[in-house]
Amino acid sequence: MLTLYRIVLYFALPVVMIRLLYRTSRNKQYLTKISQRFGFNLLLPKVKHNSTKDDAYSDGIWIHAVSVGEVNAAVPLVKNLLASFPGKAITITTMTPTGSDRVLKVFGESVQHCYLPYDYPGAVKRFLNVLRPQLAMVMETEIWPNLINECHNRQIPMIYTNVRLSSRSHKGYLRFKKLFAPTLKKVSQFAVQAKADAERLINIGANADTVEVTGSIKFEMTLPASVMEAAQSVRRDLGWERPVWVAGSTHEGEESQVIDAYLKARKEIENLLLVLVPRHPERFSAVFKLATGYGCKTVLRSQSNTGIPQDTEIYVADTMGELTLLIAAGDVAFIGGSLAPAGGHNVLEACAAGVAAIFGPHMFNFQEISDLVLAKGAGIQIMNSDELCEVVVKLLNDPVIRDQYGSAGRELIGENKGALDKICAMVDRCGLI
Repeated sequence: MLTLYRIVLYFALPVVMIRLLYRTSRNKQYLTKISQRFGFNLLLPKVKHNSTKDDAYSDGIWIHAVSVGEVNAAVPLVKNLLASFPGKAITITTMTPTGSDRVLKVFGESVQHCYLPYDYPGAVKRFLNVLRPQLAMVMETEIWPNLINECHNRQIPMIYTNVRLSSRSHKGYLRFKKLFAPTLKKVSQFAVQAKADAERLINIGANADTVEVTGSIKFEMTLPASVMEAAQSVRRDLGWERPVWVAGSTHEGEESQVIDAYLKARKEIENLLLVLVPRHPERFSAVFKLATGYGCKTVLRSQSNTGIPQDTEIYVADTMGELTLLIAAGDVAFIGGSLAPAGGHNVLEACAAGVAAIFGPHMFNFQEISDLVLAKGAGIQIMNSDELCEVVVKLLNDPVIRDQYGSAGRELIGENKGALDKICAMVDRCGLI
């Protein structure tokens, strides 16, 4: 099956290139370092660590995080590894420019970055020849047969962390079980978020003794005082006296529903400000045009570093890596990807900030977490734009209830920590020197 997979990959190369060109047309950053996606020009700048080796970018720890969400989830793990292994270079790979930007913003020169090559045998070999990692770690569920097979052949331990496998993804993998079963058996360890994820993973071929339920590393978040201080500064710019509703990680077709709810809510809540944070940067301008098309006074964050006019109705955050900051500056937060059938996004950022979380019906990528949030009373699930309006109005009109949701969110974060320690124990079992 691996041979057949490789043949299909080569025949699919024109489709891969067309898809890459399409993404480039929407985001020019995809042009940068395009050769790395095929395993070329991977020489990395030497990071500031204590290694005395001439070839300082190799023989370290490699972590793959697809995009922004995975990079954010990896933050506590990477910080722990930097402290525990100061003599080893840590390289983080991503698939998207936004993920790359986030790595640079969060870690600076303390880690190295390049793009993960596509899963072609030659590209994978070139990548591993340069990096020569002692340990490979993958955030969540990116199953690349050639990459896993090559790591196994080179006796590079591979740990999959924070794994979640939705029912829909499980059904898709089952269709190709003959390919994925032998592939998954070559992975050293899996740290999965929930029991259901473990059962699905074993069902598609992972060895049961390599799968451990650790919980989600996304609970390993404590907003530092600096972030809360920065949030206070942002709130001052937005206006202390006015209610602020943040709608974050929104998708196409979702902003219109949010704006419809906002226009209705504004009839009951005077001076309400809507902060829109689109998920994908290539849509910033389209969302700005959409908001202005509704006749709303709309301002871009990139053009308002020192406050916004008091008559601003919609504030479009066309900046990257500031979602948590903006949520912490708001009164209530709607988490996008949930009114549109995208599977939702992480509601725990709102919980950590002590802000009431609202999300729609489509949370299949975060089912376990959203269920916990609802059970704890830290968030509210709505079914449509009308319900979204009703809940926002209710929360903004009742600060006591709003604070109860926020407090429950902070408690939920505290009660579910522990995944990081279990994952670090997995790393220790790999025997890094």
